[in-house]
Amino acid sequence: MTTASPHAHGVHFGRADVQNAGMGVGIVLMLVGVLGFIPGVTTQYSELMFLGPASHAMFLGLFQVSMLLNIVQLAIGATGWAMSRTEHGARNFLLGAGALYIVLAIFGLIVGVDSAANFLSLNMMDNWTHLVLGIVMIGAGWLFSRNSAANRA
Repeated sequence: MTTASPHAHGVHFGRADVQNAGMGVGIVLMLVGVLGFIPGVTTQYSELMFLGPASHAMFLGLFQVSMLLNIVQLAIGATGWAMSRTEHGARNFLLGAGALYIVLAIFGLIVGVDSAANFLSLNMMDNWTHLVLGIVMIGAGWLFSRNSAANRA
């Protein structure tokens, strides 16, 4: 009788794949939130507003950002990092925050770029990126948690 290695069960570095994915997403989102406040990485930095479509600052020259959007990215990232301490928490983060990003994308597409309702300062690149990110996060949460510890037992 042979026993499968932990790698065969999706466990790496003492954490399950779903935890690694959740932590990775959380760290990237925190990094994006921090970098959104750094001139040079964010072009037209002098036009960075707290909220609303009047904020014309552009993260990496592509994504319209506001201070509020940067703070939201930081908060979601920190939540993901913290929740990814357990498999169940990481799965819930990836599924929940993924759904949140899809809702955010749909909201951005519905209200439009120049609308006063665009309080997070989203442009079309933000909307499509949030939609793809949400789908990928939900897919990762589902795919990596299929063989969770509860199912392996």
